[in-house]
Amino acid sequence: MEFLKDYIDHIVFAILGFMSFVAVWLSCERVIFYAKINMNDYADESVLEEALSKNLTALYIIYSNAPYVGLLGTVIGIMITFYDMGMSGGMDAQSIMVGLSTALKATALGLVVAIPTLIVYNAFARKMDILLNRYKLSQKQG
Repeated sequence: MEFLKDYIDHIVFAILGFMSFVAVWLSCERVIFYAKINMNDYADESVLEEALSKNLTALYIIYSNAPYVGLLGTVIGIMITFYDMGMSGGMDAQSIMVGLSTALKATALGLVVAIPTLIVYNAFARKMDILLNRYKLSQKQG
């Protein structure tokens, strides 16, 4: 239990930090790709759709799971606080509040990672739809 008590925040923050790094990396890649795309290079709509949707699944996984990683850190932090209360035979209110507030930081960080990633994912999904519609229109006209 001492290992969790000492390192759970660092572990959860490291996981969420890695998730946010990956989300930023993939977002930058998509922005560059969408800026440089030439739809005339694609002979088939399904190939274009595959290229446009690349890395969106990873962003989806990050935004849907980051709150759960944060929640896991919170639950473990609360468990540690209750364990400490039980082992000490009673704690003062300050110690309890410090333990609970530390635990809740994990949920907050999970949401900080998830919310911007969700916004970016939805923006990319919309951009993909627009580009696919433009491709379909150009195929009908050409």
